Amino acid sequence: MAINVYPYKKYNYRVEIDSIDVAAFSEVSGFDASVDVIEYREGTEPINSPRKMPGLTKYGNVTLKWGMTENMSFFEWVAGISNGSKGTAEDRVQDITIYLQDDAHNDIANWTLVNAWPCKYTAPDFNASASEIAFESVELAFEEMRRNL
Repeated sequence: MAINVYPYKKYNYRVEIDSIDVAAFSEVSGFDASVDVIEYREGTEPINSPRKMPGLTKYGNVTLKWGMTENMSFFEWVAGISNGSKGTAEDRVQDITIYLQDDAHNDIANWTLVNAWPCKYTAPDFNASASEIAFESVELAFEEMRRNL
């Protein structure tokens, strides 16, 4: 089996929410994870520099951006959290998986955002002299990120 020596391209991807393919997104951005550094030193240690240990892992929010359609599912998800109608954790959170695909649209890698929920919704900007697509976006907070190949 030949090994691919070329980097993967970022323009073919799909998004699933709780294992269901959803709207086509024009952009998915903001994946990051960082680990806090805890410095510790005991007073009896002979070296005057602290040990460094891993602390809490923190994840940045992921933004999904799409051309506006009649579909209001993301807005309703945000509104339900805001007005309390989605009061239980089961109603609020979803697992979201983003699949990177090759040129033949085969899944080659994926990232799962565990217990994701929308923390920000952005409506499109309007400009009467522009000839552009109206874009909506939603920012998702999540508790854990898993990556698979």
